[in-house]
Amino acid sequence: MSTQTDFYELLEVERTADDGTIKSSYRRLAMQWHPDKNPGCADSEAKFKAISQAYDCLKDPQKRAAYDQFGHAAFENGGMGAGGGAGMGGFSDLGDIFESFFGGAFGGGGRQQARRGADLRYDMEIGLDDAFHGKDAQIEIEVSQGCEPCAGSGAEPGTGARRCNLCGGNGKVRAQQGFFTVERTCPTCHGRGEVIESPCRSCGGEGRVDKSQTLDVSIPPGVDTGTRIRLTGKGEAGPFGSPPGDLYIFIHISRHPVFERDGTTLITRVPITFTTAALGGEIEMPGFDGTRHAIAIPAGIQSGKQLRKRGAGMPVLQGRGTGDMVIEIAVETPTRLTSRQKELLRELQATETGEECPDSKGFFDRIKGAWSDLRE
Repeated sequence: MSTQTDFYELLEVERTADDGTIKSSYRRLAMQWHPDKNPGCADSEAKFKAISQAYDCLKDPQKRAAYDQFGHAAFENGGMGAGGGAGMGGFSDLGDIFESFFGGAFGGGGRQQARRGADLRYDMEIGLDDAFHGKDAQIEIEVSQGCEPCAGSGAEPGTGARRCNLCGGNGKVRAQQGFFTVERTCPTCHGRGEVIESPCRSCGGEGRVDKSQTLDVSIPPGVDTGTRIRLTGKGEAGPFGSPPGDLYIFIHISRHPVFERDGTTLITRVPITFTTAALGGEIEMPGFDGTRHAIAIPAGIQSGKQLRKRGAGMPVLQGRGTGDMVIEIAVETPTRLTSRQKELLRELQATETGEECPDSKGFFDRIKGAWSDLRE
């Protein structure tokens, strides 16, 4: 059984800590125990190496998962090592298996390529008016950027990396397992082929630091909830000067007080008086383009009827044309009437024959017929 100190204890974090918390704690401890800050202290140097080893494991999702399950045993006796996968006898991936059997015929072999920085996501909420016209906006994010003092190398300024003694700068080591020679990622340099002996004080040897960054974002007309805008190279900086990832802006459209949106169609519910519904008329609806659209109300219109205004909707994203505006009619029954208005309505009621509202007449005729059938 291993007697090594628990990696989480070394980094002074809980086992449930997220990546950001682990990184922050590591940088704090690396600065505290760095050999340059404690010259001639063997304990400090040993502590620095131990926390570096712990962070190297816990920052990698695969290594961390293996460590959480098996502890230090995951990296012993042909386990994951510095780059292997649990249950695969020390192979980091299928490429390692092919390389060991076929001598790199599948594109492997040699020093590993620098790992690209992670892609990032930013959620932005805008109004429907901004989605119609488009807009230029600025956002501020906290993102890893290349460390300036060491120029992203991870080495203390004035120093450099040396060739790894274990793999000879190849980034991979070979071991005999039975009849086969197995090649896997070097556990000392982790595939880089180089070893940094004096990590940069500013970044703790990572070659990158977290900084606030202000970015300009151009939002085109016609965007909708779920639209992604990609900012190439604005994601997290890659380790040791490798290329950065991308930043993806995810658009969310806030609720509008008048319109609902369905693709390029704008939908709104418009209440009208029952006299307008009976006699017909006209209403005006404002468009986001500044136009006041005249909507003709035909006489006798019923609640739920939809009227369509062509070309008064949302623009097509990165295309031509616009959608429509749909007006759903809701006939409103008056609740506050003057004595004179009630008198006029009674006069109207006295002249009704039932033919004015054929749906109502038909319904009650059917009720009478059904009642007569029941009585017979």
